[in-house]
Amino acid sequence: MINFNESMEKIEALEVEAVGVQKLCLPQTHGRVLAENIIAQENSPAYPTAAMDGYAIIGSDQEMGKLKILQDNPAGHDTEGLRVLPGTAIKTFTGALMPEGADTLIPIENVTVEGDYIVIGERVPTGFSVRPVGENFKKGETLIKRGATIDFAEIGVMASLNIVAPLVVQKPKVAILATGSEVLELGECSDNPAQIRSSNNYTLEALVLKHGGEPVQMGSVHDERSVITFAMKEALRSADIVVTTGGVSVGDYDFVKDVIRDELGCDVAFKGVLIKPGQHIMVAQKENRFIVALPGFAYSSTVTFILYVLPILYRLQGREYTLPVVNARLLDGYRKKTKNKTEFAACNLRLIDGEYLCDFSGKRRGSSAIMTNMLGDAGLLWLDVAEGDKEAGEVVRVVRLK
Repeated sequence: MINFNESMEKIEALEVEAVGVQKLCLPQTHGRVLAENIIAQENSPAYPTAAMDGYAIIGSDQEMGKLKILQDNPAGHDTEGLRVLPGTAIKTFTGALMPEGADTLIPIENVTVEGDYIVIGERVPTGFSVRPVGENFKKGETLIKRGATIDFAEIGVMASLNIVAPLVVQKPKVAILATGSEVLELGECSDNPAQIRSSNNYTLEALVLKHGGEPVQMGSVHDERSVITFAMKEALRSADIVVTTGGVSVGDYDFVKDVIRDELGCDVAFKGVLIKPGQHIMVAQKENRFIVALPGFAYSSTVTFILYVLPILYRLQGREYTLPVVNARLLDGYRKKTKNKTEFAACNLRLIDGEYLCDFSGKRRGSSAIMTNMLGDAGLLWLDVAEGDKEAGEVVRVVRLK
């Protein structure tokens, strides 16, 4: 087995070619990865614009104390031929273009109207409440960079630029296949107490969706070599990444690793890593597709998916994945379970008064099957192979899960 750092180096060394791109109608792009730089084709605003309701004036005219109202200037009104002369004012509304000759907008609240005149009660600085050309952005400015995840702000900016259908990265397809004769499909019933409900499929599907992929559910198959071979060949035809759970250990019925090597003819990057949980993980590649064989226990498969599948999934989208690690102060002591492995232990992680705090209250100690340990404000305490037990008060590394 290789150590954790070596496994990360091998993941980084994989030749991963990003998937294709597609045009998508702007409202449908939320959560997608942008595949082009968004560059402003014009200034915004293109002309000086009123930032509030008031009167467009020449700033220095405020000394007169009283200005004649010429007319109204509503938002959207064509201001061609509209001009403020010395000693005059044009009532101008929020969003309207400033009339020619005006350099200041005095708010309605600062004046009193007396017939056709405004009497200035409180002066404002010259240039007040006038949005200058290019206040939002200037022509030629890169506003959103390729690789950004599109959220509400990105959609709003693109809408303001009249971008109808931006280029986005196609969603990489991730086929998910559970193996094990003991596994029941969701909704399936059995009187056999040795069988368990399939949860890995749906946990990993949620992770795929969360990180920009398109899950392809392949269901669960029994521990038969021929059945697993057929299912994995179908999965390879369907997806960019094939993720399996179970069947990678050293038992008599653990066929997945043999199918990957012998039946599929994949190039194996590595098999077995000195980590806890998930030491029997296997990563392989067949041309431009990837196979990541995860352990069958729910907690193990989830942790190893985060560590090994997400970096590949992100690179298929043309971006990089970095584990979201924070420094946290331990409130409890922790006894490391192993001496020769890198360890990831479920913990509680909370941010209080600007400091991350970590404890193990309510976390069950036991096998790598305890998925409930990931409920709530959960994180993963990360202990390198050279690290040992930790005492309360020490600062440790924790991977944020939410």
